[in-house]
Amino acid sequence: MSQDQALLFGLLFAVFAFLIWGRWRYDLVAFVALLAALLLGLVPTELAFSGFGHPATVIIALVLVVSRGLAQSGAIEMLARVVIDGARKLWGHIAIMSGLAAALSAVMNNVAALALLMPIDLQAADKARRSPSLSLMPLSFASILGGMITLIGTPPNIVIAEFRGTALGEPYQMFDFAPVGLACAGVGILFVTLIGWRLLPAARHQNDAGKTLFDLANYIAELKVKEGSSIIGQRIRDLDDIAQAGDIEIVGLIRQGERMPGMGRHFAIEAGDILVVEANPEKIDEALGSLQLSYVGKGLQALQEDSLTLGEMVLPEWSPLAGRSTLSQRLLYRYGVALVGVSREGKRFRDRIRRLTLRPGDVLLLLGSEERLKDVTGRLKLLPLRDRGQKVIQREKAWLAVGLFAAGITAASVGLVYLPVALGCVGALMVMLKIIPIRDVYDSVEWPVIVLLGCMIPIGGALQTTGGTELIAAAIVDLSAGFSPAVVLTLLIVVTMTLSDVMNNTATAVIAAPIAVEIATRLQVNPDPFLMGVAVAASCAFLTPIGHKNNTLIMGPGGYRFGDYWRMGLPLEILVIVVAVPTILMVWPL
Repeated sequence: MSQDQALLFGLLFAVFAFLIWGRWRYDLVAFVALLAALLLGLVPTELAFSGFGHPATVIIALVLVVSRGLAQSGAIEMLARVVIDGARKLWGHIAIMSGLAAALSAVMNNVAALALLMPIDLQAADKARRSPSLSLMPLSFASILGGMITLIGTPPNIVIAEFRGTALGEPYQMFDFAPVGLACAGVGILFVTLIGWRLLPAARHQNDAGKTLFDLANYIAELKVKEGSSIIGQRIRDLDDIAQAGDIEIVGLIRQGERMPGMGRHFAIEAGDILVVEANPEKIDEALGSLQLSYVGKGLQALQEDSLTLGEMVLPEWSPLAGRSTLSQRLLYRYGVALVGVSREGKRFRDRIRRLTLRPGDVLLLLGSEERLKDVTGRLKLLPLRDRGQKVIQREKAWLAVGLFAAGITAASVGLVYLPVALGCVGALMVMLKIIPIRDVYDSVEWPVIVLLGCMIPIGGALQTTGGTELIAAAIVDLSAGFSPAVVLTLLIVVTMTLSDVMNNTATAVIAAPIAVEIATRLQVNPDPFLMGVAVAASCAFLTPIGHKNNTLIMGPGGYRFGDYWRMGLPLEILVIVVAVPTILMVWPL
């Protein structure tokens, strides 16, 4: 192993470790890694930012813009509402929603598809008086599976397609992924519909969503003791009977900004104290009356409207609030909205609500006027869990948007126009025809993913130029010595799938693609099966909530725990491998 190889492997190991740790955002990790590679001489200076002009990076950005146009036109909303029926049996609902999610994910970004369908799925759960956890995980998994069907469905497919163009002279086309993707998606949807949801813990089956949508994910909220409250002078422990009757739990006492020890149970309550309670939104609101409390911040100038409402929002990874506190963002003073509660995997925390560092997947309980809630939802890119009609949708332009998109994809598929150019034309026309407001164009792009890809592509190139891919490929080939290329392909899929479960799937595809070609070269076989294997494996992140953004988004609304995902995800990943390997070898012979 040369010095450059050793340095590069050490750098990649550090990248993997930081991505799995999750303390720093993946785009920051990738950017620091690129800088380190430049300083160490592993990446030539002239190629430092070549990844940002790479076709894969451009295509991903344009797909996100076009996806926004399809959503803004109302085309997807109208389609989704046609299929919603609260009286439908659970397996039938999952089958229809999963099929719809897969179909949408095939033609738009799969995160966007889930974001559009999740509120509708929650409403269906509410109408059917059942737990949303039974259908949200199948919906998420189906949206991931659907992305494998086409080139633009998921970033790993775009990365693999463009890498093939660089390595073999011709990239994959729009529907080259369809045979394998359809087989995996079809079997996967059948599994989550008939079996998968039954594998979730029994506790996830028992929630009555009609009574309260978020019993599985109660909020930690802070409520202020008002002057003249009847509980002044009492101790927290004296309120146990009242709290139990109100179906809330008092888990702390804050006085003059400090959390009292021992959950404050032995302290006499004073006016101005803040009670930390755990309950669902309805019970929190009832506690205001029974205990004579008020929301922290209510009465200030920003919250003096006569009509205040509670809004429940999921915090996505791309929100400006992710990784920050509402205090640092001055949420109340900038937007006139107060954060009154946070739900996080059913866990408690000791930080003050407004000082709490928020994480993707948290469910936020916001207080403000309806207009201010609409404004903050758009500005901070939050995902409402109920349909509040806050988006101005150009419903009369639905078919126009669909027609533009279909024309662009058709032109690219038959080779008339290069795909990035076709998508660029569709996006530009959507802006010119006012389907997408010009101010939303840049907001549509998930910039952390663009930075990640732009930084990782030069590092992936360095892995090839230093001979690193040869070493990894040799290790995999040696490990499977004496076995057929099909076994080597299966091993590569398993390794790639494991990486994708704990780190970003785009980064996984960037690293694994050159290894796939090197393995094929060593075995003297067609590289296409190995590239397709990486594309499938990089997309299949079902074991953890951190492997794919969609899994993170459903964690709070579904009330899932970290360990819930593998119950449905592990058999699904095994099933995908069993289906994918023979299908790949049949469509792309060795």
